[in-house]
Amino acid sequence: MPRILIADDHNLVRAGIKQLLSAHQGYSVNEASTGSEAVKMINESDYDLIILDISMPGRSGLDVLKEIKTRKPQQAVLMLSIYPEEQYAIRSLKAGASGYLTKDIAPEELMNAIEKIMRGEKYVKTSLTEKIIEELSDARKSKLPHERLSDREYEIFCRIGEGKTISEIAQQMFLSVKTVSTYRSRILKKTGLKNNAGIMKYVIENKLAV
Repeated sequence: MPRILIADDHNLVRAGIKQLLSAHQGYSVNEASTGSEAVKMINESDYDLIILDISMPGRSGLDVLKEIKTRKPQQAVLMLSIYPEEQYAIRSLKAGASGYLTKDIAPEELMNAIEKIMRGEKYVKTSLTEKIIEELSDARKSKLPHERLSDREYEIFCRIGEGKTISEIAQQMFLSVKTVSTYRSRILKKTGLKNNAGIMKYVIENKLAV
């Protein structure tokens, strides 16, 4: 029986996916509510598929994805997010995800993605195909400022944009204040922005989120 791990901090989301899978039968489903819990469960057991939320308390889904792929390179992972594809889909696929879906999809599409990935294939929505080809072929030479950031820099960039202080970000991401400050310096250098107010204005204008 195929084993699936659902890692999401929202009980309702986990329950909904679990109910959807149970309606199709033939799946054994486990749940994790944080990134750290998911990593622990993945280290202790093998899963045919991991459905992983991008945004969770503490460690982000991207961080968890990278650790999973380091420990188990062949592990199939479907990223699920409330955020638009253009923000995280390409970052997720580059980090080794087998697919990326937003949470506003129809149940049938989620099942289609799960079944396709379980067959060893990738799942990418048609709307993403052109963006991925463009990104991976480096066709677009001039990137937007936030697209120059690493995944960790981007996450901190968005949190600053939400008005969070360095101390708050450090606590939320389990990092030291010094580490977050170093990332902030890199962010300002890469984006050409001058201060936190500039970051906040940029994040709001470009409708970015973490």
